[in-house]
Amino acid sequence: MTVALWHVVHTHPHAEAKAGAHLVRQGYSIYLPRYLCRRRHARRVDTVAKPLFPRYLFVAVDQLMQGWRAIQSTIGVAHLVCNGGQPAVLPSAVIDELLGRQNEAGFIQLDTRAVFSRGDKIRVVDGVFAASLGLFDGMPDRERVAILLDLLGRKVRVILYSDAIAAA
Repeated sequence: MTVALWHVVHTHPHAEAKAGAHLVRQGYSIYLPRYLCRRRHARRVDTVAKPLFPRYLFVAVDQLMQGWRAIQSTIGVAHLVCNGGQPAVLPSAVIDELLGRQNEAGFIQLDTRAVFSRGDKIRVVDGVFAASLGLFDGMPDRERVAILLDLLGRKVRVILYSDAIAAA
């Protein structure tokens, strides 16, 4: 019985999927953990899949059947992360933990807890209220926050996307 050991591959910029496809074509098993990220551009909001660890992916190498040196020259691969000339071994518990955090669609579920408490001072960094100061008032759902802005001499509750605010 052979045991495949997990190793870490450092890829060229934005080449995680390309390197993964070429490694699979060579017979390796790979794991590229991804998460869904909301992206706004030109008044449009869409959701895109992004690597959880940009420029890195995991490859399982069967020590008896596969060599690891071919990974170094694979298209999209910058290098295999090594320790003293030998590929660094990643504990399989790390992969198991990541797999356990995946949803049904295969994306990692990230914690989206509010990092602010009610009454914390915040600054709006994006949108029509950019550079405005306000108070954190809550989180009505996973992606949006409620803040209190001082507009026209009174506090007005405004709902914004959570990535549009920062600590003041």
